[in-house]
Amino acid sequence: MRGVGTVSEEHTKDPLGLIRGGEGTITGTVVCGAVIAYGSDYAESVGWFAVAIIGTVVVYWLAHLHAITLGSALTHRHHPFVALRHGIRESWPILGASAVPLAVLVVATLLGADLRGAAWAAMGVTVALLVGYSYLAGVRSGLDLPGRLACAAAGAGLGLLVVLLKVGLH
Repeated sequence: MRGVGTVSEEHTKDPLGLIRGGEGTITGTVVCGAVIAYGSDYAESVGWFAVAIIGTVVVYWLAHLHAITLGSALTHRHHPFVALRHGIRESWPILGASAVPLAVLVVATLLGADLRGAAWAAMGVTVALLVGYSYLAGVRSGLDLPGRLACAAAGAGLGLLVVLLKVGLH
């Protein structure tokens, strides 16, 4: 039983919520990648583009938060505030997952890349993250190396779909 003010063992093993909130991490990464795929050729500046990415991810997170909150209240008869706390705890990785591709986009631009090149760098990182998260899922589920590689290939496939979106739209 946890004492007041103590940090749960689960939280200390997963401070970023990547394991406990894996669904949100994958979803946030894909949403961020899709916005980068769509908007990179239409953005006027990296600042404008960053706001568009953040805004889209926040709207998606709010929709997901609302769905979890309502589901918790309806299914488990939780009080709305309890349901909201549950929703925030479950969905915040959607927001956090967009930080890495967004940071790559901004840093690449600061290092001299044009917006299109920075977007491709961010897309590459997005695919790498999806491969890494998927491989980690294989590790955490106890798969042998071929199983882990199959998981990583599934993540790569999802990432390549986002890349195809980018190529197809431009």
